[in-house]
Amino acid sequence: MLEARMIEHCAPTLAGLKTANLFNYRFYSLQSLECELCEISGKLNKKGVFIEVMKLSDTHAMLYVYRRRKLDNDLKKEGVSELLEQYGYTGLHTGECLECLKGRLCRQQSFPHEIGVFLGYPLHDVIGFIEQNGKNCKYCGIWKVYADESEAIKMFARFKKCTTVYTRMFYDGRSITKLTVAA
Repeated sequence: MLEARMIEHCAPTLAGLKTANLFNYRFYSLQSLECELCEISGKLNKKGVFIEVMKLSDTHAMLYVYRRRKLDNDLKKEGVSELLEQYGYTGLHTGECLECLKGRLCRQQSFPHEIGVFLGYPLHDVIGFIEQNGKNCKYCGIWKVYADESEAIKMFARFKKCTTVYTRMFYDGRSITKLTVAA
């Protein structure tokens, strides 16, 4: 079941088109969740894709599926450290940043606005969202676009097509391992 949800919600990340995806997953027991995560991680870690439980309740887990190398690079981009420092991130080591993000997700009712950096959104759109309080965007797709609307629309179309193709291929019998592009 987790594999199907990952295909539906994370195909662009599995295909190497996007840094990360985040989604809620309903589980029936903590033990079954741990078994599923262990099994899938064993398959995907070899390809550079990792899964982190960001938030946990009795029946749901917020799962962050990401490409570590892409995230490392995103965190080193110009302007990212300055943005993250404003929200209490003290270093740019990926593990430390993820731990800080987990803490912020657990302490806040809403998503911390800097989360877009961790999902591979363009920094100017993350900053635009923060400065405009989520209003006045040029376009609204997977994220709210404040800068390069035409490039974002193309990207959204690629992500949608990828998800459609991956979903069809998965339900036609292709495994998540075969669908995941190696880093």
